[in-house]
Amino acid sequence: MSALLETLRRRRSTPANKLAEPGPDGEALADMLTIAARVPDHGKLAPWRFVVIAGEARARLGETIEKAFVADKPQASAEERAIERGRLARAPLVVAVVSRARPHAKIPEWEQVLSAGAVCQNLLLAAEAHGFGANWITDWIAFDRRILDAMGLAAHERIAGFVHIGTATERMPDRPRPALEDVVTRL
Repeated sequence: MSALLETLRRRRSTPANKLAEPGPDGEALADMLTIAARVPDHGKLAPWRFVVIAGEARARLGETIEKAFVADKPQASAEERAIERGRLARAPLVVAVVSRARPHAKIPEWEQVLSAGAVCQNLLLAAEAHGFGANWITDWIAFDRRILDAMGLAAHERIAGFVHIGTATERMPDRPRPALEDVVTRL
């Protein structure tokens, strides 16, 4: 059996709060992002990009997240505020995969969005192959314009996912998967 098939069979998301230091170094991250970018991309548009959130950037963006949360929920408890402030600090590294889908004469926007989703999946697989745990999350912050603006996203850009990456503190058990007879139709 190939190593690739084994990686695909064992891949399992690790909750972000179970991802610890060390995270990937610069060389490993560059390789992961290179692998993530090797996805179907009709028209070679690269309708996605990466925002790497590491080190102090996690705390700075966390303060912005907390402010937006409190603006919407002024009665928030100190514990709720701390959770929001730490939302991107649960793992050593977070990569925001940004969908840049736009109208195009030949390439439907839907295909461009799917390409960004494939980037997220490839990034999960690359992290696994490098020996890291990872989790693809959106949360409310992926849809809040205040957060997107703070991250430098253009008006047409959207978050396909925040991929949290680090060293898994424990191997998660597999979850039930759908039976093929429940999800496969043959014509």
